[in-house]
Amino acid sequence: MHSEPSPVNPLPPVVLALFFAIAGVEVIFAVGEAGFAGGPEAIGWRLNAIRDYGFSGSEFDWMIEQGRWPLERVMRFVTYPFVHGGITATVFSGVMLLAMGKLVGEVMGQIAVVVLFFGSAVLGAFVFGLLTSEARLIGAFPGVYGLIGGYTFLMWLKLGAAGASQSGAFSLIVMLMGIQLFFSIFFGTGPDWIADLAGFVAGFGLSTIVIPGGFARLLSRFRQR
Repeated sequence: MHSEPSPVNPLPPVVLALFFAIAGVEVIFAVGEAGFAGGPEAIGWRLNAIRDYGFSGSEFDWMIEQGRWPLERVMRFVTYPFVHGGITATVFSGVMLLAMGKLVGEVMGQIAVVVLFFGSAVLGAFVFGLLTSEARLIGAFPGVYGLIGGYTFLMWLKLGAAGASQSGAFSLIVMLMGIQLFFSIFFGTGPDWIADLAGFVAGFGLSTIVIPGGFARLLSRFRQR
């Protein structure tokens, strides 16, 4: 007997792994803040993690000025996405990771998801560090925006192949950055949007590498203009 196919495609394992890593860190913070573990010191677990694993613009400036790149500071390029300022940010980034990771992973593959997420996180932090000094960067959004960049690239190719206007592929990022601009102006959310936008650009660019023939197709589209 043949089993009935599932109406819903399962999430790529690497996407689930990233999600559970992010959620697991948040659970540890929540348990400590609720007083269920760690004693009185547990209340400061989140702040300590932000200090020890978050990306710092001032520390990045120090590394460039001194020409020194100690591992405990360089590693923050890849550890900051797993530390969030609260459960709300964790939930939003986790949901977007699952959605975008599924869409990208099913087409590009799991290795591409890893490359886009971490590559965009690193490049997003790098640009953030160049353009800011005192600000600290935490959260998975730059990596998630990298996956959005990958999804946008897929849509860009699809619309081009159908002979439709490819500008429509950028509607999602325009909407998201518009929302971020609104909150930044009226609620003072800080310069994190720099890393998010850089992550998107990095994800779009990296997609030309992880998709076989992606760069050639990109060049071909530009030459047709």
